[in-house]
Amino acid sequence: MPSDPRAGQAAARRLAYRFVLLIGVLSFFADFTYEGARSILGPFLASLQASALVVGAVTGFGELAGYALRWVSGRAADTTRRFWLITIAGYLVQMAAVPALALAHTWPEAAALIVLERIGKAVRNPPRDAMLSYAGQHIGGYGWAFGLHEALDQLGALCGPLLVAWMLARHGDYRVAFAVLAVPALLNWCVLALARTLYPQPQDMAAGSAESGTRRQLPRLFWLYLLAAGLMAAGFADYPLLAYHFSRSHVAPGMWVAALYAIAMAASGTGSLLFGLLFDRYGFVVLIALSALCAAFAPLVFLGNFWLVLPGAILWGLGMGVHESIIPAAVAPMVPSHLRATAFGLFTAGYGVFWFAGSVAIGALYDYSIYAAVAFCLLAQLAAVVLLVPVRRLARRRSRPA
Repeated sequence: MPSDPRAGQAAARRLAYRFVLLIGVLSFFADFTYEGARSILGPFLASLQASALVVGAVTGFGELAGYALRWVSGRAADTTRRFWLITIAGYLVQMAAVPALALAHTWPEAAALIVLERIGKAVRNPPRDAMLSYAGQHIGGYGWAFGLHEALDQLGALCGPLLVAWMLARHGDYRVAFAVLAVPALLNWCVLALARTLYPQPQDMAAGSAESGTRRQLPRLFWLYLLAAGLMAAGFADYPLLAYHFSRSHVAPGMWVAALYAIAMAASGTGSLLFGLLFDRYGFVVLIALSALCAAFAPLVFLGNFWLVLPGAILWGLGMGVHESIIPAAVAPMVPSHLRATAFGLFTAGYGVFWFAGSVAIGALYDYSIYAAVAFCLLAQLAAVVLLVPVRRLARRRSRPA
């Protein structure tokens, strides 16, 4: 008797859901580990006699390297089809580098480990995102897959710094806090081994894709979308600058600086789930509307009092949810499945360069005039919204049957 196609689809859906959840748990422990460490890197480097210039240069170079290397990783994954091998290598490096900070006794040693952690993340992200996208087509849409993953990811980003803060409150020793992060790092490796065992060939979930084949060039739509996303990234201020402003302007007491970040992360995680569902249903109009709304974070956080900073921080967190869920999810249907990892690597590399350049520009403008910094954020974000209109039109035309 012929098999029931609906039963086959239901089985594929269950397998895909389990894979997305496994990758989400994997990212939960990863973010728990490295975001916990990142929450104290500045004062830790300072305790090792590093200057402010060294702190800025080390973290900035780490971010730049962490994004720029993603194109190499993605290209290698698509060329070799060894998605798990590259992903595992990245996680091994990244998770080992964090607790190793407990052994660093000079700032150059710590700096090397900080950059190594970013390199590990660069190696594992493109093939992981490609595998996640292969499962997305079976569970209702790419937006839901990336949104669900991002919600678990942000939960880890919230728990890690809280654990580190508790350890510092109890022991007052940065090295003890870094050493404790070996526990979530080991749990990350356990989940990684389980996922690799249960899903040895996750790319098979993309079998039958209409665009699989020999095409080697990314479509014009991808490049236009990269420019729009880059402008969004350039106009989106990093939280350390926001925290610097809160402290300098005294609009938020010291305890509220950390609390506002926790509130923003909660908004990011919950928003990711909702935004992913909305994007799958309505498409780019959701991204356009959310990008326009979240652009309002800049005047609220930089020019407002505490009662305006609070909704501004929430909008900033919602913007992070957009950046981490919808923006990468939209890449998947734009490109052939056999170029997915290359596309994710190139996209995040370009996105990171825009983010780095924008962060430098916003910081320099803030020193000159806070109004100039706000204007730059607004103009970059609104320019991105304008560019997203033709992106939406091209995406709709591309999705129509021939």
